[in-house]
Amino acid sequence: MNPWRPAVLLVLCSVAALALAAGPAMVRIPGGETRIGSERGRPDEAPPFTVQLAAFDLDRTPVTVAAFQQFVQQQGFVTEAEKFGSGAVMTFGTGQWKLLPGASWRQPLGPAAPAASANHPVTQVSWNDASAYCAAVGKRLPSEVEYEHAARGAKAQDRSHAFGEALEQKGRYRANVWTGVFPMINTAKDGYATTSPVGAFGEDSLGLADMAGNVWEWTSDWYRPYAERTQPWPQGKLGEKVQRGGSFLCDPKFCYGFKVTARGHATPDSSHMHVGFRCARSIYASPR
Repeated sequence: MNPWRPAVLLVLCSVAALALAAGPAMVRIPGGETRIGSERGRPDEAPPFTVQLAAFDLDRTPVTVAAFQQFVQQQGFVTEAEKFGSGAVMTFGTGQWKLLPGASWRQPLGPAAPAASANHPVTQVSWNDASAYCAAVGKRLPSEVEYEHAARGAKAQDRSHAFGEALEQKGRYRANVWTGVFPMINTAKDGYATTSPVGAFGEDSLGLADMAGNVWEWTSDWYRPYAERTQPWPQGKLGEKVQRGGSFLCDPKFCYGFKVTARGHATPDSSHMHVGFRCARSIYASPR
């Protein structure tokens, strides 16, 4: 018997398992110069600044429930919401948030609600959970600058939203947002009261889906107003991580969350019913 055969089979099985959990297909995002932030947005989006980015790969869609389930099964992974025994859920009608016992990625609205749909973005995952998933499939979380660069179409253009300027086009919504009067009435005019299947609203000019609306998405960066971005990080500060993209809870009448410059933030161990993630991957030059 070939003494190397068991080891080879083990490696092949490991690679196959990793491929199963690799999640969405990736899109090559061209590098270039991008203007980050806005003077017309919230105070933490100013002052705007310009950065030069190298090309990178970004998941076409947020990571789905099905892909995350494969990761959990392969790794024996337990999310922080499951460890804590609860996740953050908003009460429709009042807008109040609470830690609901039993809420997790399996049932993001709580144990009395239906199970999460396989082709919807996974939610009730913390920043730590998202980072663990991306690392397991050989990827990483995108930086918030990378996210905004991609949402702008990889150009230094001053467009307001990843889908363009109009939320509705020919009677159809371009993103999954709140329709009605938040938080009392959600008409689901866009077709969905909560999350939607990834890619349900089409792709942008780069081939990316759900860069605006559906779920907020974790990025790798610690949150701070841009006015403080060049200052040293305070020693011992724990802080919060930046989220991008907005969610189905964003009411266009007053919510800014699905704009390309909008920034959400939460502690790395927190889990919410409207927050998910997608992964990125750096591109390295081939050795000569």
